[in-house]
Amino acid sequence: MEFKSTINFTDMKKQIFLCFIILVLNSIVFGQTSMKMQNRNPEDLDIGSMVQPVPFKNKFTDENYNIWCGSVTKSKNGKYYMFYSRWLKTDGHYAWVINCEIALAKADNPEGPYKHVKVVLPARGNQFWDGCTTHNPAVMQYKGKYYLYYMGTTGKTAIKLPTTMKDSVWWEYRNNQRIGVAVANDPEGEWKRFNKPVLDVSPDTSAFDALMVSNPAGAVDDKGRAILVYKQVEKNQKLSGGKVRFGVAFASNPTGPFKKYEKPIFEANDGTKEWMVAEDPYIWCNEGNVYAIVRDVVGKFTGDSGALALLVSKDGKEWNPGKFPKVIGSRFLWEDGSKSIGQLERPCLLIENGAPKYLFGAYGLTKDRSISCNVAVPLKPQK
Repeated sequence: MEFKSTINFTDMKKQIFLCFIILVLNSIVFGQTSMKMQNRNPEDLDIGSMVQPVPFKNKFTDENYNIWCGSVTKSKNGKYYMFYSRWLKTDGHYAWVINCEIALAKADNPEGPYKHVKVVLPARGNQFWDGCTTHNPAVMQYKGKYYLYYMGTTGKTAIKLPTTMKDSVWWEYRNNQRIGVAVANDPEGEWKRFNKPVLDVSPDTSAFDALMVSNPAGAVDDKGRAILVYKQVEKNQKLSGGKVRFGVAFASNPTGPFKKYEKPIFEANDGTKEWMVAEDPYIWCNEGNVYAIVRDVVGKFTGDSGALALLVSKDGKEWNPGKFPKVIGSRFLWEDGSKSIGQLERPCLLIENGAPKYLFGAYGLTKDRSISCNVAVPLKPQK
């Protein structure tokens, strides 16, 4: 009896090729939100050992504006885009909460030089929840689109500039901070804004985020779950509110709706009495873990107040310091061996081909931060 094969090898080759294409596209789809580290146990990540002295040219500055934040992503066109906060230097450092705007800069190389392209989220009138200020940009790519999380605020009371935190009106704008998301198909294209925040304060006056929310950081895990980490401030009898903590919320889509986790995150074991423990998160996902780089405000994670710390979580809810928690100290080295006069804030990690390449951070060029910029810290491969 003669048997004939029923296998169609042409179809099999097509199926194999199709599977390959799907795998490639899947690696692209998650952009900077779900990034696999090359040939390494994720728990062994030691960014601190990768930090190099910073060339003086690795500063993004503007003669007219203070620059803060700095969220960087690589586009499909091969260019690097930085979303950053800017406001007039003449208005003083604390004017960031009154009249800041999120702008876009572009470079051929990750370290720069970056050149201003346009304002992405300008002021649009104090009748909008984000009408006076947009700040704290955090960009991510997902399924061919760009999602820009940000803080927006508004106010009805006129304020004299330059201002400080001693002005009670300043706190009106600060306490009106909410979190939004804007969406675009291309960084240089049109950005769709929404007339409501993607994350608002809780109606429960006893909640940890009853007063204000800001400092967003977003990512999408390997199951397609959107994760949004954010600063939260509780209400009390003071104008400034109570303790500053961080929360997390989850959604099936980057534009929400988000469901909040009921407990604060980034809590040190002995830091519950502190006014603030962590700040300025940047998050990403890798092989079932969620990672965060945060500012170690009082040194609970690294022993160095103002350093940047690495925290790790399995579910985005329970967090612990990484095996090597210190990412960079409260003072970093310039290329000539001199130390910085201040700390890096608002971190952003650029990962390419599975390897961290640059750590970006906001930096005050003067002690009073009357002049500020963004700095790109080069990272060598981890041994």
